[in-house]
Formats: sequence, C-alpha cells, structure tokens
Amino acid sequence: MSPTLPGPLAHLAPLLDDYGYLAVGVLVFLDNCLLPVPGQTILVLAAVYAGAGQLSLPVLLLVAVLTAFAGDALAYVLGRTGGLALVQRWGRYVRLTPERMARADAFFRRRGALVVTGARFVDGLRQTNGLLAGTAGMPWRRFLLANAAGAALWAGVWSAVGYFAGSNIDTLYREAVRYQVLLFAVLAALAVLLAVRTWLRRRRHRPPRDSAAGRIPHQGGPDGGQGDGGDGGDSDGSDLPSDHR
Repeated sequence: MSPTLPGPLAHLAPLLDDYGYLAVGVLVFLDNCLLPVPGQTILVLAAVYAGAGQLSLPVLLLVAVLTAFAGDALAYVLGRTGGLALVQRWGRYVRLTPERMARADAFFRRRGALVVTGARFVDGLRQTNGLLAGTAGMPWRRFLLANAAGAALWAGVWSAVGYFAGSNIDTLYREAVRYQVLLFAVLAALAVLLAVRTWLRRRRHRPPRDSAAGRIPHQGGPDGGQGDGGDGGDSDGSDLPSDHR
C-alpha cells in the first residue's frame, strides 16, 4: 500500500504509483537540465515510498544520481557548444556584456567546482549551472568531477530527508525549502557585496582624469613647442656659446 502524501505534495503520487523509477529519472533529469520541473520534490517523495517499502532506496539513489549527472552534463554541452553564440547575440539585452562574460569565465575557472557542486541545492542554479559552466568555458574534467560530487550529495541528502521523515514529510520539506530560499538570499547578498568590493577596488586604483590631463602641457612649452621649457629661448641667441655671440 502506498503511503499517504500530505497536502499539495499528493498530486505527484499517481506518477510514482504508475511509473515509479521512470518518473523519478525523467523529472530529475529535466530538473537538472534547464527545465523547472519538480524533480527535487519527486525525489523526496520517492524516498518516502522507499521508507514505506514501495521502492528500493539503493535503486532510487542510483537512478537519481545518474539522471542528475546526465542532465547537468547535457546542459554543460549545450553551453559549451552554443551558449557563447547565444550570449554574443542576445546577451546585451540582459546586460550580459563580453566584459561580464570574461569575468564569469575567470570566476568559473577559479571557483566553478564549488558552484557546480553546491548549485543543486538552490532552485534556479540547479537548472542552469551546467549551462553557465559550459558557456564560461569551465574545463570539462573539473566540471565532470564537480558534477558527480554534486549529484551524489544532492540525491543523498534529499533521499535521506524523505526516507527518514515518513509521514512528517510535508512539514519537514516546507522547512527545508524555507532554508533553501534563505540560502539563496545569502548567496545573492554575497554576490552583491563581492561586486561592490570589486568596483570600489577598481575605482580606487583608477588614475584621476585631471592628473592625466595635467601632464600634457609639461611635454612641451606653453606655445605648443616640442622641447622642454628652455627650448623656446633660442631666438635671441642667449643660449649660444660665448665665442659665437
């Protein structure tokens, strides 16, 4: 007998009853590849089924990890092969300039592995981190390792939540999502602070415009001559040697 799913989560029960692992695999794959479908939700609810003996937890984990990895990998390939062209063509309409893409490329080369690993726990980033990593040119070896680690961590955490929560899944999942939103807000605030810090640092090291302009008159005389200040006095012969006066 299938467990009773509380509240708004119950509408996914028919998918689990009729398709089981296939429903989990398809939704998890799409949820990790650009499409905002309830892949994370169905993973948690499938773990509830596993706790009730309706599904096998090891098989569920295997399906979730493989499909999450495959979805993110496909998004990376799409970003690596066509994402840059899309950014160059349409990026200016969303203020994604070549300069910003260059900074994103440098960021993913330095810290992309951490982003890809943890992005699955944040809605929005879970669907797009592979595309962003591919577009920014993150090396594929580093991406694959981070993708595998992120898929295993994400699937393991949410499967454990569903498996051990049982009939309390509704309350527990809502609290987990609330903390997930808080995490997104914290990450957004950190991104803003880093952007402001970078801007202030560049502004501090930028030479003043008036100092650059003030050096121009000293390159020649006041009448625009090419020499230094003493070159303009040759006309009266005062600078000639004494034997030529």
